[in-house]
Amino acid sequence: MAFDAYDDYEQSERVQKWLRENGVSIVVGIAIGLIGIFGWQQWRNHQASNRAAAAQLYQQVQSAEAVGNTASADQLTDRLQKDFSKSTYAVFATSERARRQVQAKELDKASGSLEWALAHSEDPAVKSLIQLRLAQVQFAQGKSEEALSTLGQLTGKQYEGLREELRGDVLVKLGRVDDARKAYQSALSAMSGDAPQRSSLQLKIDDLATAGKQGA
Repeated sequence: MAFDAYDDYEQSERVQKWLRENGVSIVVGIAIGLIGIFGWQQWRNHQASNRAAAAQLYQQVQSAEAVGNTASADQLTDRLQKDFSKSTYAVFATSERARRQVQAKELDKASGSLEWALAHSEDPAVKSLIQLRLAQVQFAQGKSEEALSTLGQLTGKQYEGLREELRGDVLVKLGRVDDARKAYQSALSAMSGDAPQRSSLQLKIDDLATAGKQGA
C-alpha cells in the first residue's frame, strides 16, 4: 500500500473511530446550538414586541396628559409599572406622574413615584435626572438631610450646575452659610456663560454676602 493511500486510510479510520466515539455528542451539540439560536431569536422577538407594546402605552399616557385626563394617565402608568417594569417607558411615565403629583402638592406620592423610577432605571443619565428631582422633592418636604444624601449619590458632570445650586439651597436652609456659598460658586463655575440660571444664582451669592455683613 502506498504511503499516501495508507495515510488516507489511516486518517479515514481515525475519523470514523472518533465519530463513533463522539458522534452522539456532536449531534447533541448541534441540536443545543440550534435550540440556542432559535431561543435567542425568540427572545429578541419577544423583547421587540414588549418594547413596542410599552411604547404604545406610553404614547397613550402622553395623549391622556395632553387632554388633562390624569386619571387615565395614572391607570396607564400603573399598567406600565405592572407589565413592563423593566422598560424605560415605565420609568418615563412614572417620572411624569411624579411631576403631576408635585403640581398637585402631593409631595409624599411624588417622592414614592421617583423612588420607584430610580429603582427601575438602568440608564445613568436618566438615573441622575431622577435623583435630582427626588432631591428637589425631599427639600420641598423639609427633609434637608435626605436631600443632601440624595445629591451625594448624583455623580458626573451632566447636571453639576443644577446639583450644586440645589445643594447650596439645602445648606442655606440648614444654616451652613459658608458651605452654601462654596456650593453656589461651584454651580456658577459649572454653568456656561449664557446659562439663564446664572443671574439668579449670582443673586443668591450676593444675598449670602449681604447677610454675612449684616451678621458681622
